Amino acid sequence: MGKITLLDGATGTQLWAKAEENGFKKDPVWKYNIEHPEIVLEVEKAYVAAGSQIITTNTFSVNGPALKKSSSYGVSEVVEAAMKIAKEAVSGTDTKVALDVGPLMEFMEPYGDLEEDEVREIYREICEAAFSAEAGSPDVIILETFIDLGMLAVAAEEAVKFGVPVMCSMSFEKIGKTIMGNSVQDMIDSLTPLGVAAVGANCSLGPAMLLPVIREFSEKSSLPVFFKPNAGLPVVGADGKETSVFDADAFVKEIAPALSLVSFAGACCGSSPEYIRKLKAAIN
Repeated sequence: MGKITLLDGATGTQLWAKAEENGFKKDPVWKYNIEHPEIVLEVEKAYVAAGSQIITTNTFSVNGPALKKSSSYGVSEVVEAAMKIAKEAVSGTDTKVALDVGPLMEFMEPYGDLEEDEVREIYREICEAAFSAEAGSPDVIILETFIDLGMLAVAAEEAVKFGVPVMCSMSFEKIGKTIMGNSVQDMIDSLTPLGVAAVGANCSLGPAMLLPVIREFSEKSSLPVFFKPNAGLPVVGADGKETSVFDADAFVKEIAPALSLVSFAGACCGSSPEYIRKLKAAIN
């Protein structure tokens, strides 16, 4: 097993749990950066304490179109708040901060109405907000959970201009391709020339189901491999609430075969700091 950099786990599901505990409204989680920053800080500090060497900002779904539809907040305001919280969470530690960037809710042409120049400007705005933040710039940019390689490539082209490592991850289905039909080889061929720092998979499925995809990345790519699987596909209980299929021990057991293939490992939806704490122990 090579050296593995430990990432964090789920942000959204953790923040909604904290919001419920405190009697807060279940809002888009990026709103908590401004309206309830204390719970964002609590979650991020918990990942640092669990051993995460890179934590992500609470900005996954922050972009111009999304904010215009659901609030009066601007991208700069929300990203600035997220950077301040993340920098405070890692203060006094060696943990790095990654600007977390996700896909847009609308598709690019020819599948949707978004033009490439529009998409480019949206991602440039997010990155510029982070790198002009008063609290300091991110150490890494993570582009994750994309399903359209065309959109990811545009985002990556903009992100690499900011001079920090850019990690790119897509959400794969059981067939080994994204919903849009992008394969591992497609991703490698498109992103490697752009100078990204890592490629891989996150979300969508549990560790075992994504193992063939991760193995393919390891065999075909010269780049380090990034892996943040879900804690299994969620199930809905009798109370209507979603729960994870795997507890932390089961998750670590399932992800273990992939650890010899990856350079960056963490967990996605349904996970918590406990998953990261036990994953750290397994890696060690």
